Amino acid sequence: MSEKVDVVIVGAGLAGLAAAYTLAEAGVETIVVERGDYPGSKNVSGGRLYLNPVRPFFPADFWDGAPFERAVVKERLTVVSADAATTVELASRRFRDEPRHSYTVLRAGFDQWLADRVGERGALIVPGYKVDEVVIEAGRVVGVRSADDDLRCDVVIAADGALSFIAEQVGLRRRHDPHQQAVGIKEVIELPARTIEDRFGVGDGEGAAQLFFGAVSQGMFGGGFLYTNRESLSLGMVVGIRALMDRQPRIEAPEVLELFKARPEVASLIAGGNAVEYSAHVVAEGGYRALPRLFGDGILLAGDAAGLALNTGLTVRGMDFALASGALAGRAVLQARERGDFSAGGLAAYEQLLRRSFVLQDLATFADGPAVLDNPRLFGMYPEAINGLLEKLFWIGDGPKPRLSSTVLGEAWRRFGNLDALRDVLGLRKV
Repeated sequence: MSEKVDVVIVGAGLAGLAAAYTLAEAGVETIVVERGDYPGSKNVSGGRLYLNPVRPFFPADFWDGAPFERAVVKERLTVVSADAATTVELASRRFRDEPRHSYTVLRAGFDQWLADRVGERGALIVPGYKVDEVVIEAGRVVGVRSADDDLRCDVVIAADGALSFIAEQVGLRRRHDPHQQAVGIKEVIELPARTIEDRFGVGDGEGAAQLFFGAVSQGMFGGGFLYTNRESLSLGMVVGIRALMDRQPRIEAPEVLELFKARPEVASLIAGGNAVEYSAHVVAEGGYRALPRLFGDGILLAGDAAGLALNTGLTVRGMDFALASGALAGRAVLQARERGDFSAGGLAAYEQLLRRSFVLQDLATFADGPAVLDNPRLFGMYPEAINGLLEKLFWIGDGPKPRLSSTVLGEAWRRFGNLDALRDVLGLRKV
């Protein structure tokens, strides 16, 4: 394939497909090259899409017919210690209002649906196409190379995932720092729809999202997640790569997942299920301060390739960032095309568009989040303290029961009456 088109997009994930849709809608000749056998075949994200932030980037009827799994109407947060767990559940009428604010998705089917929408607009999607390197002439990206064939273009949009080799090849980011990366391990576990609805107390088409933190990560930075699909659960763990590398005694990531599944508060939710998919992938955890340069001469980075992911401890986001950044990358290319300038200066509008959007604004707001969350006391001391306090409040022994206020104040002073706890409380103000 030795020819020239207007834009080549590397990666048919959400970012790449959103960029292709925006460009094809405007009549720009666009090719999306995808290493997998089909769009979605290599995408294994946890499975939740927040729709409110991305609705303005697409036509009003864009999401009609999308293969969503379940609308999330319940939020659960589980604090896990060695021998106990406390779950907080929020079920709000607001979550049931139309339009729904978030859905669970299975990426294999969802990405194929989005690719069909892109194809209807005239973009060409080429699966099974492995990009070996980008083509650079006179310091400017002018295309991509696969084996001995060059596919030339005015602009390359790199949407090739969290390990984007393209970003590193063109000098937009340095080699990955394992302290700013995590590994996500996920299983899809089949269960009947009625069983899911009974276990989570939801109706037909409704679902729940549950995050776990504390002892589930075996003392390391990380946590667990569970999302309900129509007839399956997406269950997994995210663990910091540096924490995994440094832990003594050593433990492998798959073992962390198995220990998580064996916890009684998890085992009861997946009981009787059949694991039909296992996957693992790298997750960007560096946040705003770890972002690479987002544009260069003839190239833009979007989605995970740009490190656009956000973990606040209560919400984990990436898919909405991917869709928005892809659409904005497409808009930046359209502006550069009007001026006939595909240099870094001509494409710099991309970063400005991102800064005016929720993407960089939210990342900037929670810029200190990774440092605050990378605190071993969050995965050991505090979960033990929370569960220990609640256990004492509910426990009835064989002697007289002390005042509840005495129990609370005594435990608070014993567990939190130190400088470390004070520093952590002050640090929480940053998020």
